[in-house]
Parts: sequence; structure tokens; C-alpha cells
Amino acid sequence: MENQKIAEKLYREGIKVEQYFAGLSGPRIRIDVYQEGQSWQIRDVLAHFISAESSFLKLFENIRNGGGGSPEDFSINEYNDSNVLKMRQIAFEKLITLFHETRSQTVEWLKSISEDDFEIIGRHPAMGVVSLGEMVKMIYIHNQMHLRDIRIAIDAVLNDNGELAGVENTDK
Repeated sequence: MENQKIAEKLYREGIKVEQYFAGLSGPRIRIDVYQEGQSWQIRDVLAHFISAESSFLKLFENIRNGGGGSPEDFSINEYNDSNVLKMRQIAFEKLITLFHETRSQTVEWLKSISEDDFEIIGRHPAMGVVSLGEMVKMIYIHNQMHLRDIRIAIDAVLNDNGELAGVENTDK
């Protein structure tokens, strides 16, 4: 069943994401990844993963139960910035735990739905009107795109010795 395969893929990817973020500490989590609009540091991207995925679960269940999904006038950037800002006070280690919990909920939800559910059409806030199956697959792609941006941001601040240059050494 496709939903079982995707659930397993997201489970494995979730473990890798947790391990990746757990390997970052101190000043690395404060590296700026995005600077347009509200700037996001690495820790903010992890908060975004949690916020987005928990919101996607609600959206997917809405669509699965006959709802239309995201409103046409939904501002995804405002929503994401607002939720990331709300999570700034959460300790980085707690964010990793919250990501694990959120991903576990996603995997369990995927295991509970039918193959037919993947064909239901609804509105995704970034993708527009697509099938629920396409939306679910985007979770993996979404995280991979942000992880690529994190790696680029880290590489940009490494000096010739492989040490971080110009990043404040604080940990929260």
C-alpha cells in the first residue's frame, strides 16, 4: 500500500532529521538561514518543520473528511512567520522532541488512512488544488529543501579551518 510506504519513508527521514539537528549545537543553531522578511535561524527552521507538519495533519484530515482545505486567500508566509515567532522561546532540545512527536503523529495518521483517501482533492496553501497523496509526498520534499538551505548557510559561515566565523556562541 502506498500510504504504508510513504509512512515508512517519512519515519526514516524523521529519524535522520532528528539526528541532523541533534548534531547541531551552540552557535550553529543561531546561523541565519533566511533573511528576507522575518529572518530565520537554523532553530527557526526546525520550529517551522513542527508547525508546518502539525498544521498539515489538520489540513489533511479536513480534506479527508470532505473539507476544501486551505482558503484561497491564505497567507502562507504570514502564517509561517507567526508560528515560528511563537516557538522562539522553546529550547532547541525540546524542539527536537516536538519534531519527533509530530512526525510520529504523521506516520500514525498515514497508517490509518485508506489508499482511496490519497485521491481526494483539496487546496494546499502552497501547492494549490491537488490530491491528498501529492500533499503528503510534499512533506518529505519540503524538509529536504529546507535542509539543503541550512547546509548552504552553514557552509557560508565556515572559515578556512572549518570553524564558524562571526556567529555568536549562545545556546537556547
